[in-house]
Amino acid sequence: MTKRFRRLVLVFASIWGFTILSGQAADTVRPEMGKPLQAAQELIKQQKYKEALVRIGETDAIPNKTTYEVSVTERMRGIAALGAGQIDAAAKSFDELLAASPSPGPEQLKWIQAVAEGYYRAKDYSKAIAWGQRYQKSGGTEDTVGVLVLQSYYLNGDYASAGHEAQMQLAADEKAGRIPTEAQLQLLGSCYLKQNDNAGYASVLEKLVAHYPKKEYWADLLAHIQRKPGFSDRLSLDVYRLMLVTDNLSSASDYMEMAQLALQAGYPVEAQKVLARGYANKMLGVGQDAERHKRLNDLADKQAKEDRKTLIDTNGTRTGDALVNNGYDLVINGQAEEGLALMQQGISKGGLKHPDEARLHLGEAYLLAGKPNEAARQFKSVQGADGTQDLAELWAIQSKASS
Repeated sequence: MTKRFRRLVLVFASIWGFTILSGQAADTVRPEMGKPLQAAQELIKQQKYKEALVRIGETDAIPNKTTYEVSVTERMRGIAALGAGQIDAAAKSFDELLAASPSPGPEQLKWIQAVAEGYYRAKDYSKAIAWGQRYQKSGGTEDTVGVLVLQSYYLNGDYASAGHEAQMQLAADEKAGRIPTEAQLQLLGSCYLKQNDNAGYASVLEKLVAHYPKKEYWADLLAHIQRKPGFSDRLSLDVYRLMLVTDNLSSASDYMEMAQLALQAGYPVEAQKVLARGYANKMLGVGQDAERHKRLNDLADKQAKEDRKTLIDTNGTRTGDALVNNGYDLVINGQAEEGLALMQQGISKGGLKHPDEARLHLGEAYLLAGKPNEAARQFKSVQGADGTQDLAELWAIQSKASS
């Protein structure tokens, strides 16, 4: 028996025992009823619930019980049955009491809650759900009962209903301005996974990285995004950039691959920075591939020197794509204002092969320049179905979570 449930049982025993021993009870309960019930009360105080049930059972043969005597007996039987783990017996006793209470008060609501928790402890999840919902429909407001119903659905294998309950609780929290708990989101995510609902699972991962930005959640979310139908391999470098800022470059090959993609895209200084991080984290420069790491690092250094000679080139005949790429390169090289202006010029010029990708990169450039508000506005404008919108939304979440 859990400590919480034990306390609930003892509180009920204290309340109901007092009723039996009061002067009013002594005047109302006949001696032949009062003697075994008082003995049961003492046994309940000693947590000897099965023995208490035996003493309570002695009253069953007594004829012509008054309404009050029935009420006292069933209260005592209910609490003893709860303590003994005989939840069906407790439910039967409380049902008889509740039948006389069309509008359950606080005490009756506690009975219903206790039975729901008892069934949950007994792993009878269908009955735990029924009594938990009965509590809610009767006006009970304890959040723990809602959690009990949700978990009962889940443990009973009804993931659709569990997911629905979790969504309802999540919506209520958001409406009240409360941040959902990590466990709450994890359970909802598990419900989606059990139903192979990848879109639902991704939506939960987004909430997890927004409120609990652990690298593991980011890794799962980024992997999920890349598996979506239509996601373009062209965006691999952008994925690696998110992996970098969320501390998810976890191997030498990750650092090498990102650096190579940056070089291919024409951003050697970005490649330098990535490789420097890899060396600082002892991922590069060690092991049998240390020489290969050095060769790539030397190549990045060489191209970076050459790149700096041609950074500022705003020939009016250049395409919008070239202006955007050159501007991004300027931002990476620490010339944020010039670079951002060039990227904006390229987007305004039009004729872009991938307009949403250009806006995505402008948002990333704003972040590099330390302008998160402008970045957020830019990310919001990205609508591409090739993965650019997904990445823009993730960048917006990451920016907000890290600010």
